[in-house]
Amino acid sequence: MDSFAANQKKSFHIRSNSLPSKPHPVVDEVDEHLCRLKASEATSSSSSLCQKLDALQDLHDCIDKLLILPLTQQALVDNKSVDDLLEGSLKLLDLCAMAKDALMQTKESTHELESTLRRRRGDDIVGDVQKYLNSRKMIKKAIHKALKGMERLSFQKSDESSEIVSLLKEAEAITCNSLESLLSFVAGPKVPSKMSRWSLVSKLVQAKKVATKDEDSNGNEVQMVDAALYSITRKSDSLVQVEDLQNMLRNFESSIHDLEEDLERLFRRLIKNRVSFLNTLNH
Repeated sequence: MDSFAANQKKSFHIRSNSLPSKPHPVVDEVDEHLCRLKASEATSSSSSLCQKLDALQDLHDCIDKLLILPLTQQALVDNKSVDDLLEGSLKLLDLCAMAKDALMQTKESTHELESTLRRRRGDDIVGDVQKYLNSRKMIKKAIHKALKGMERLSFQKSDESSEIVSLLKEAEAITCNSLESLLSFVAGPKVPSKMSRWSLVSKLVQAKKVATKDEDSNGNEVQMVDAALYSITRKSDSLVQVEDLQNMLRNFESSIHDLEEDLERLFRRLIKNRVSFLNTLNH
């Protein structure tokens, strides 16, 4: 009788271990945010980048809740990926800081040019425009150099990693790639030494949509403003009025300001996550 009871208990124990455990609600929530971010379209305008940054903020809010769970602490104990995750969190903070600096410099130079144009109505503005373009060139060069030397992260789930670690790695890769997209947006495309007239016409037609605050326009504002400014420097080939340029610069400055605010909020969340991560490891 005792032998039968023991065998029955052993059999039940084996069956219970084979049953799938229900994921914690926070784990499901993080996974849902990751799925939405993966499904989102490529960012090509400041508005879409703001939406992406907002989504990243929501993701990292959930990750902060995930990091304080006991199951996360257990998953991270003696895990070989912990050092990689710590290094990855620093990389995200560095990328955020770089993007914040690029946005600040771009906004300042844009504001300075817009103010100059407002004061110097009717005067020759080519020199001021060229000064702005030189400043933008330095920003572009610094960003392209940084991105070139940076290995783009991609996530591949490993059988050796726990679900928690896999989620954290995937979140890191998506955040890193999104920040690199933001930097690429700020840098804009490399402008050729000689731009054809028809190339400028095409870009400036789109630029006027920004100047008239066309909310349905998803064009790259950096490319549009750069095209308009390069047109100004070609005195005999100028395709944009100063008033239109002022409107574009004001709208562009406003867009950069919105990106700055969203990026600052994300930066604070990433710092909070790193602190939570370190606290989890020290428990």
